[in-house]
Amino acid sequence: MPPGQGDIKMAGRVVIASAVRTPFTRAHKGEFKDTRPDTLAAVAIKEAVAQVPGLKPEDIGDVVLGCAMPEAEQGMNVARVATLLAGLPVTVPAMTINRFCSSGSQAIAQVAQAIQAGMYDVGIGGGTESMTMVPMGGNKASANPEAMERLPEIYTSMGATAENIASRYGVSREDSDKFAAESQRRAATAREQGKFKEEIVPVTTTYYDDDGVAQNVTVTVDTILRPETTQEGLAKLRPAFNPKGVVTAGNASPLTDGAAAAVVMSEAKAKELGVKPLGYFIDAAVAGVPPEIMGIGPVPAVRKLLEKNKLKVEDIDVFELNEAFGAQALYCVRELGIPADKVNPNGGAIALGHPLGVSGARMVATILRELKRRNGRYGVVSMCIGGGMGFAALIEAPK
Repeated sequence: MPPGQGDIKMAGRVVIASAVRTPFTRAHKGEFKDTRPDTLAAVAIKEAVAQVPGLKPEDIGDVVLGCAMPEAEQGMNVARVATLLAGLPVTVPAMTINRFCSSGSQAIAQVAQAIQAGMYDVGIGGGTESMTMVPMGGNKASANPEAMERLPEIYTSMGATAENIASRYGVSREDSDKFAAESQRRAATAREQGKFKEEIVPVTTTYYDDDGVAQNVTVTVDTILRPETTQEGLAKLRPAFNPKGVVTAGNASPLTDGAAAAVVMSEAKAKELGVKPLGYFIDAAVAGVPPEIMGIGPVPAVRKLLEKNKLKVEDIDVFELNEAFGAQALYCVRELGIPADKVNPNGGAIALGHPLGVSGARMVATILRELKRRNGRYGVVSMCIGGGMGFAALIEAPK
């Protein structure tokens, strides 16, 4: 089948040799609020490489990191800075890419695509984001005047897009809160059971408390979770964007700091090094949707991906679908007809957080381990994208 517009066409699968991430902490309040995003990315890159025995750093063909707001502390080609901070040779190049919320998974897809094209045999894909240091929209947002006049929907706030979906497609406040509470419950259970342990690399850092006193800590788990969350408690929160709306601080993803990285290589290189694959990156697809309802993006992206690979929803064992907002995620799950137990079984971004340029790479790391636990074959990672897009990637577990 010929690729559609916006598809990422790949010749076949490539090996994911390692996939790790930092813990996720709450922006402005968490343990990483005073830690730079390039420093966090360096930790993830260093560990991803260390987990691949026999890999010579000088053989890495490129490092590609996603970042949704690549300026200030995460500007200056943050991927290059992080690569050198991680101790990789100066001969290893790096670049930063941006497709907003899909940036981390897009980076992995781009590395996989380059490997399939024969540009190099080994690369690193991932993402980094400090939503403490660089706010959503950047430090100096500047809308195009012509676009504001002719296409103002381009600049619709993310919360407003979720409200648009809720009102247009009939997603209730009650259902959004129920979905959010379940995300928190699943994430808390997964953390208690150690399900994130393999994907998380501990980070030792320093932050300053409310009194300005330095606190030296080693963060080993996601501290952003709110396991005490209940649907009844969520129902008491005020809507954040529309007085009569459904989106609240409790049923939307929180601002988050974190980083992630994955080593991707050709099957030939993996065999040469004796690497046991975590999984395979098979294919990816992107799709465009109206910006004012950008949250529906996963629906056409997933459909395009499955159609290209002659698969159906029932062929997929696990879906990692980014929970930017409960209302939009719930709409996508319903519209795609995905059974609830196959979607975000270990919780999603409402609980785990959503560092914009990182989440896609985090979801790849998470789904690889979940496929192994389920003895499954296929997993799909998908998310909506600001500006009106959706991304979906197909992951296969090793036999």
